[in-house]
Order: sequence, then C-alpha cells, then structure tokens
Amino acid sequence: MVRLAYDNADLWLAWRAGSYLDVHGEAAEELDRGIASFVGWHRARALPQYAATAEEAAQRLSRGLSPEDLVWSYDSVIVQAREGLHAAAERIAPLLDRLDAGQLAHLEQRIAEDNRRFARENLQGSEQERRRRRAERIVERLEDWVGELSQAQLERVRQYSDRAPLTGEARERDRRRLQAEVLALVRSRRASTGLAERVAHWQRGRDPAVAERFEASRRELYAMLLDLDRMLEPAQRARAVANLRRYAQEFRTLAGRAP
Repeated sequence: MVRLAYDNADLWLAWRAGSYLDVHGEAAEELDRGIASFVGWHRARALPQYAATAEEAAQRLSRGLSPEDLVWSYDSVIVQAREGLHAAAERIAPLLDRLDAGQLAHLEQRIAEDNRRFARENLQGSEQERRRRRAERIVERLEDWVGELSQAQLERVRQYSDRAPLTGEARERDRRRLQAEVLALVRSRRASTGLAERVAHWQRGRDPAVAERFEASRRELYAMLLDLDRMLEPAQRARAVANLRRYAQEFRTLAGRAP
C-alpha cells in the first residue's frame, strides 16, 4: 500500500493542488512540472531520511523508550517536515505570485471550506465528547502499531485524554494565523521571496498561550507513551518494531526506484 500510494503521489498532489488553484493552460502545465520536481526531490532526499529515522526508531523502541527518545522522535519529524514544506513552497511560489483576482478568490474560498471542515471535525460536541473521540483515535492508532491493547493500557489512554488540554481551539487559531500570513504574501506577490521560509517555520509568530497549550499537551503525551512503553507485552513491542522496520525497507525501496 505504501508503494502504491507513493507511485501515485503526483496524481494525488495534482488533484489536491488543482482543487485550490484554479489554473489552466500554461499555468496548469507549470503546476504539473512543479509537482514532478517536488516528487523527484522527495524521492531522492526525503525518503532516505525517512528510512534512517524509521530504522533508528525501531532500534530505540526495541530496547525500551526514554524521555530522550521521544524528544529525538519529535525533533526528527519537525526537521523533516520543515525541509519538505520548504521544498514544496519553493516550487509553487512563482505560480502563486501570478494568480489573478478570480484565482485568489477561489483559493480563499477553498481555505474557508477547509476551516469549516476542521471546525466540524475538531470543535463540535461537548468537552467530554471531544475527549472521548480523542481517546478513541489514539487507541485506533496504537492498535495499528502494537495490536490489541490491554485494559490497563486502554485505561492509561483514557487518563491521558482526561488530563491533557484539548487543543482544537488552539490549533484553529494557529492555522488561521498562518493562513492569513500566507495569503498576505500571495496578495502582495511576495510568495517567491517569503513563502518557503514562512511555511517551513510555521511556529514563528505563534501566540504564547497557544504555544503553552501545545507544550502542555505534548508533556502529557510523552508521559503516556513512556507508561505505555513500560506496559508493552513482548509481542506488542515486537510488532511495533517490525512495523517500523517494514516502513524503513519500503522507504529504501521507493528511494531506489526510478520515478
């Protein structure tokens, strides 16, 4: 499934970008070239890093996690996300600087639709309902990695969801801030000079209250993961390690294949 998805990444990216950018003719061809360039960069540069990260994560998990391992994991993901966003923005920015008024309005409309969908998925319901949904999502993801959780493990997830602050409102504020900054660059035709740095460093300019809410949630998450690590059965740990190594091999295989 990983290979199938990746081999069709250019088609998916073209479809997604096309839903935001109402471009045709030469502009559409430029968008296709930018996507092809990004996919080529990603195969050559990002996938080997993903493979190395997944392999090291497997080694760390196999011996039992420490707080330093969780910090390493978070930092690795952030660094790789920054590089990917920077590379993508560099390739799309010149096209954004040439959007006309109608195309800009289309982009703004699509962003507004995304925000409404985000609100439906993350802000609706009582606090209790949102905490319950968060716990269910975490259980689903964990069981994908380690198999069925024990009652004690399920209870630890529930405790996390009860304790950790909800971040839906903070995420909404932060995404709207970044959207406004990106749209300001596009409207002023400064995407080519400022977009890559802006999106690669999305945390710059974040409201301190929002930053603290994210940090508090991450502290609770780390505490839960360390407790769950100590509660893993040998078969659960082996399954998670095997999954990481399988992903590492998939990334290596894809990186070595011709586009």
